[in-house]
Amino acid sequence: MQLSDDEWRKKLTSEQYTVLRQKGTEVPFSGDLLNNDKTGEYRCVACGNLLFRSDAKYESDVAGLAGWPSFADVAQNGAIELKDDDSHGMQRIEVVCAKCGGHLGHLFDDAGSPTNKHYCINSCALDFTKG
Repeated sequence: MQLSDDEWRKKLTSEQYTVLRQKGTEVPFSGDLLNNDKTGEYRCVACGNLLFRSDAKYESDVAGLAGWPSFADVAQNGAIELKDDDSHGMQRIEVVCAKCGGHLGHLFDDAGSPTNKHYCINSCALDFTKG
């Protein structure tokens, strides 16, 4: 999904634009979906791509990573892309929506996760649908 910068600004809130298009991070513990425990699907707020399901959401106890929704796995192969991220003096793995290229968050190792993977995702980058 290709939109111009102006089209993205019109489509997204300022916080969503900062996170999805400028690789920002929402304030920890501020996201509406952090404590969501309902059954359903998490889609990219920018393009509707199915990213995660509620059965993969878990509560991480990793210090510094627990302030955002945590997922153990993606909903389907090809939903995301992983990219090396050496910004801010750290080596991380960026999680990007495969459909629109929006920045979603980062992937970390987490022994407390059922898959040992921790998809640490900005709540404002997600749209939740009960189901």
